[in-house]
This record gives sequence, C-alpha cells and structure tokens, in this order.
Amino acid sequence: MVDRFSESIDYICSSIEGCLKSYKLEKIQCAVEAITKSDKIFVYGAGRSGLVGRTFAMRLMQIGLSAFFIGETITPAVNDKDCVIFISKTGETQTAIQAADIVEDKVRAKIIILTANPNSTLADFADILLVIDALRNDKDSTLAPLGTVFENSAMIFLDALVSVLMGELGETEKDMKVRHPILV
Repeated sequence: MVDRFSESIDYICSSIEGCLKSYKLEKIQCAVEAITKSDKIFVYGAGRSGLVGRTFAMRLMQIGLSAFFIGETITPAVNDKDCVIFISKTGETQTAIQAADIVEDKVRAKIIILTANPNSTLADFADILLVIDALRNDKDSTLAPLGTVFENSAMIFLDALVSVLMGELGETEKDMKVRHPILV
C-alpha cells in the first residue's frame, strides 16, 4: 500500500511538472491582458474542472477583479465587455460547448479556453487557447485516474496566472486578505 501511494505521488508530481513546461508565454500575456481589460470575468468548468474553476474565480475576486462562476444563482449576465474562461480537459464537455456557443454567437465576450486538447470542439471557440499537455498516459488509469493530472496541472497553472495578475494589478497578499471571505 505504501509503495503504491508513493508511486502515485511521484507519478502525479512528475506528470504535472512535465505538463506545465509546455506553456506559451505569449498566450499567457494575451490571457492577462484579456482578464485585466474585462469588466467582469466568468469561469466555467464541469466536475473537478469546475472545482478548479471555482477556486480560480475566488482568487480573481480576491485580487480585486469582478469574477463569477457560471452556474451559480447569483451570477450576472455576460456582456461583450467581459471575458469567459472555460476549463475542460477533453474540450468536449457538452455544457461547456453549449455555453461557449452562446457566448460567441449572442454575447461576443472574449473567450479563453484552458484544455489538454487543442483540436477539440471547445478549442474552436477560443480567442485565446491555453493548452496543458496532459493527455492520457498508460499509467494514468492506476496512478492518476480520470483527469487527475490535468486538474492538478490546471490548478497550479491558474495559481501561477494569479501571481502574474497580482503583479500587473499591483496587488499584494495583504490586499487579498481584506477580500477573503473570512477576513484572515
């Protein structure tokens, strides 16, 4: 049991490290510009990608941006001065595709896609496409099942993006604490 646990940790960590070395700096800069210039930022993901999206939206709020998670009862309407960020490993999540279609056709907000599949249906909607190279490996099914590597890589990727946004906006951890829901 201990050997399997250690093997899984080693595999997940080394996989994440490999995934996160494949980013394109110019795409990061485009995402930062889109996010900082938007009136509101909306985030969407389903399942565990949705949990990652919720944490990212929370951090955006804590650095002083107007951020929302699509699907919450208090989420306002998206407009053309906004940015919508979709998180989907496969890029084939039907609810995300439907939402992206509405955003593109009716709202015309900026669309950022974070995915492992640059050739997906969802990727076709992207104004800015961010790719995490986390497509399945044979060991995934036993050491990192389902989307574990993508989801953990996405969390770290988006936390690093928050750090860049903090610098761009002149925000500090002290500023963020004031906006933290429990005022730590």
